[in-house]
Amino acid sequence: MRVASQIARRGRCLALVTGESLGQVASQTLRNMNLIERASTYPVLRPLVGSDKLEISRYADRAGTYEISIQPDQDCCTLFVPKHPSVGATEPEVLEAESVLDVNALVRACVDASSEEWIEPAWPEPIEDRERIALV
Repeated sequence: MRVASQIARRGRCLALVTGESLGQVASQTLRNMNLIERASTYPVLRPLVGSDKLEISRYADRAGTYEISIQPDQDCCTLFVPKHPSVGATEPEVLEAESVLDVNALVRACVDASSEEWIEPAWPEPIEDRERIALV
């Protein structure tokens, strides 16, 4: 969320949008989602929060992003998730884990290495009066 917030600031966005679905993985328990959101300086929108994996896959297929979403890649899930993630982390535990890291330098490095890509939805409905959002 820190990286996404910096990218959103650079792009003059108004909010972050995630693809989180409640309960799908450890980071997506209600407790962990609440804790993770605290690192954002923007409102976090979760339009898929109540959807199951099949619904999300259908939505991505309709939007024309499903094929991209299933490509193997080194993302935050493969790079940063421990073998046994907590399903109920606490703020003191997170702060302790982060205390051994130079979080600001890591965020700067990620933001500096980021690139922007626009993906227009494949469905025909026009989007009027569009505001900028950052997808994370």
